Amino acid sequence: MSMIRDLRAAVRPSLLHPRRKTGAVSASPYANYDATRDPTAASAVVDCAVYRDGRRVDDRACLTPRGAMRQVRESGGFAWIGLHEPTEAEFAGIAAEFGLHPLAVEDAVHAHQRPKLERYDDTLFTVFKTIHYVEHAELTATSEVVETGEVMVFTGPDFVITVRHGGQGSLRNLRHRMQSEPELLAKGPSAVLHAIADHVVDGYIAVADAVELDIDQLEIDVFSPAAKGSTRGTDTGRIYQLKREVLEFKRAVSPLTRPMQLLSERPMRLVDPDIQKYFRDVADHLARVQEQVVGFDELLNSILQANLAQATVAQNEDMRKITSWAAIVAVPTAVCGVYGMNFEHMPELEWTYGYPLVMGTIAVVCFSIHRTLKRNGWL
Repeated sequence: MSMIRDLRAAVRPSLLHPRRKTGAVSASPYANYDATRDPTAASAVVDCAVYRDGRRVDDRACLTPRGAMRQVRESGGFAWIGLHEPTEAEFAGIAAEFGLHPLAVEDAVHAHQRPKLERYDDTLFTVFKTIHYVEHAELTATSEVVETGEVMVFTGPDFVITVRHGGQGSLRNLRHRMQSEPELLAKGPSAVLHAIADHVVDGYIAVADAVELDIDQLEIDVFSPAAKGSTRGTDTGRIYQLKREVLEFKRAVSPLTRPMQLLSERPMRLVDPDIQKYFRDVADHLARVQEQVVGFDELLNSILQANLAQATVAQNEDMRKITSWAAIVAVPTAVCGVYGMNFEHMPELEWTYGYPLVMGTIAVVCFSIHRTLKRNGWL
């Protein structure tokens, strides 16, 4: 079944939405089910399993969410259903089977939600923003640094439903890792919720470390001596672009702080007390990342202001040089302007040494002005 799941996940993107070709052959095992008989069977389901005593039950009767819940109600355990970008029609049968609240279902289908934790009767609805660092050879004014996705988690007494949006944030490896720790899975759905939260926050830490390297490199580029000859507009564009990406990062991290505090501090019937202790560790890691992101934002503000100040200083230096040379050129301009007047009676006009004297005077005065301005740092 593992090979079938991997093959299904590889070809499923071309079969997710009605707007894509309907004549393609699906590698999904759910394609063999008649949705009119079992409305919970949908191509959006990427994995469906029952876990009992911390171990996965390999039973083809559990292949659909309805079959999984039938097994859970008959023999105990809990079901874990994973979906990727379901449509309203695909999710309708599952929502009815598990009694999910319409407001939470709407959020799960349409995505673009801020991180939050809500309780609907006997179900917890949690929204996580996933962050993926986009590798790039060089930071430019149009570079994409972080890519976001979403993971919604419905946690009930005997089920977990995960709904993923975006190309990143796959939970396949997380599921496999948890299956290798049956003592943890035996704690029930709250253990899965904690594992997903921990997985998402660990991703934040990795992205924060990578973004910090980008900021360090940008800071070196802006303040290094070689940067004095660079184009200031380019540096400003790079700083602004990175600041926008950090803001996107901040929107994913900051709203999640309150839900993690609730899960780690407030007793909840759906959260095992032993698992609640682990949420404190997740909340601590999240607080660390939030401090980093806030620091990134403030540091980028300082770098941007320093860059603009450097550009202003460079412009002032250019103006001082232009002014200095204008002062030097003003001397011969003034002298030549005086002797260019068409008067017959002017001193030194008929003197043999008049021309050399005037040219020498101009040279001496210009040299003196140049030396004075250079000594004062204007040239």
